Amino acid sequence: MPGADHAAPRSMLFLPADKPHMARKIVAIAPDLAVLDLEDAVAVDAKTAARDILAGSLADPEVRGDGLVAVRVNDVGSPWFADDLALVREAASHGGPLAVVVPKVESASTVDRVREALGEIVLVAGIESGLGVADARAVLAAGVDGCYFGAEDYVVDVGGRRTAGGAEVLHARSAVLLAAAVSGTFAVDQAVVAVHDDDRFRSDATQGREIGYGGKICLHPRQVELAHELFSPGLDEVEHARRVIAAAERGGGVGTVDGVMVDHVHVRQARRLLARADR
Repeated sequence: MPGADHAAPRSMLFLPADKPHMARKIVAIAPDLAVLDLEDAVAVDAKTAARDILAGSLADPEVRGDGLVAVRVNDVGSPWFADDLALVREAASHGGPLAVVVPKVESASTVDRVREALGEIVLVAGIESGLGVADARAVLAAGVDGCYFGAEDYVVDVGGRRTAGGAEVLHARSAVLLAAAVSGTFAVDQAVVAVHDDDRFRSDATQGREIGYGGKICLHPRQVELAHELFSPGLDEVEHARRVIAAAERGGGVGTVDGVMVDHVHVRQARRLLARADR
């Protein structure tokens, strides 16, 4: 998974690490990135047991398959962080694509610590606090492959209140995307916790895509289907992108499509869309 915004997973599905029957559904659900979660999805008094269960899941070929699977460890300030990293290191040593997701990253030193422990594993940082958002560029430039914006934790951290309109997170949501874009990493958009509200998910995902996000956190298999629909270029978009490139080539770098001038900026955008479609 290259570290570029246009290569973001369209869907980043979180599943509890202590539910092996759910882990075995990964191949059937087919998210772009499945995340077995040791953090929010596991109660405090079940962390150690969940780690043992997860070790079994990661050794199961039905779970790993040929796709990229990730483990979300507990945050760096927790008493479980070091042991979680050790589990990931052991699982990665047995082959098969594996990534690590680190929540609530607020400094480059956390990235350095993960890299020291795990080497060149695919590393996704959770940007989900006031400090994390404020220092997102430094964090993402420290050697991560991608990030996600965690709106729910961010709002709690800064003392806001979550609303359907999302004005309270628009600045932070945009700031994380901008930090990812200038750092050359991919960015995955916030979750929609109303998991049975397709209209809410569509609206929120559309706004995220318009901001620049390449994919969405998913909390339910249905959201994976919607994310793939919404973050995959449509046939009309692909055709328009091809016409933009053709018009610019005919005009020596500048042309018109449907009466609208296109230049190198539009060509760059068109090539990026076609690259995403090819993937």
